Amino acid sequence: MLSTVKKLLAEERGATAIEYGLICAGIALAIITILQSLGTSLVSLLTGLLNAFG
Repeated sequence: MLSTVKKLLAEERGATAIEYGLICAGIALAIITILQSLGTSLVSLLTGLLNAFG
């Protein structure tokens, strides 16, 4: 029983999968934040162009 617990604690594949999952979540959060910021800027730019030429 004790040897099985030691093997489970020494196993690193699960930890690596969790690390990759956290990295992917961080990248996704950064992409969403950037897209929201660019979307707001783009709406402002297009509204300004519409008012200038409309």
